[in-house]
Amino acid sequence: MAETETKKRTGLGALADAGDADDFSVIDAIGGPRGVVESMLPGVVFVVMFVITSDLHLTIGVSAALAVLQVIVRLCQRQSVMGAVSGLLAVGICLIWAWNSHEARNYYMFGFLTNAFYIVLLAISLMVRVPGLGLVIEFIRTLPTEHLRAWLADWRGDKALNRAYTIITALWIGVFSLRLVVQVPLYLSNQVGWLGTERLLMGIPFWALAIWVSYLIVATPMHRHKTLAEPNADAMDDNNETEEQH
Repeated sequence: MAETETKKRTGLGALADAGDADDFSVIDAIGGPRGVVESMLPGVVFVVMFVITSDLHLTIGVSAALAVLQVIVRLCQRQSVMGAVSGLLAVGICLIWAWNSHEARNYYMFGFLTNAFYIVLLAISLMVRVPGLGLVIEFIRTLPTEHLRAWLADWRGDKALNRAYTIITALWIGVFSLRLVVQVPLYLSNQVGWLGTERLLMGIPFWALAIWVSYLIVATPMHRHKTLAEPNADAMDDNNETEEQH
């Protein structure tokens, strides 16, 4: 049972399995209860510590110690540390930014830049008619190593699936944009407490909601696409077997 759970994909990887079964779990898709807690805890500690103490150096020190402790705990438990390490790197960048600028609000600057980057990248993907979310999900699903044009044509040629990918790409652009619209004014007015609170509320909860809605949009067309692809795959296998016999 434990092995099955560890093999479950998270994030956009969970959407790559859409249409295969009806047991899609948002909690599993965002890393499970432990993943949610580990993702949110450094941010919670940072904003709570700073609001209570107003001591930036102490706040940074405690937040950094907590992020390192999370990785150490996973190492001691012999669990996968990739998520914890990537989280540590992200928190580290945020903390260093705040430390160097001597402003607590700059803890959130890296998040603004990543959201803006995703908005631009996804917007460009829509302009060139290769929806970014579809590109990522299909890459995870099929991992093309050759025949890139055929791979692109396969899912882009499915109008229903391509339309679904376009919709969820626009949806995620909206999520990233909404974060900036709400949080940047709080940053500019230096309201660190409210900024940290909004960052937490619009972080994991918004991510979970975006994944869930994306699943609802993508599941049916992806299931149809996979179902139609199965006979073609079987036919190709039969042809290969025939050629080998000759």
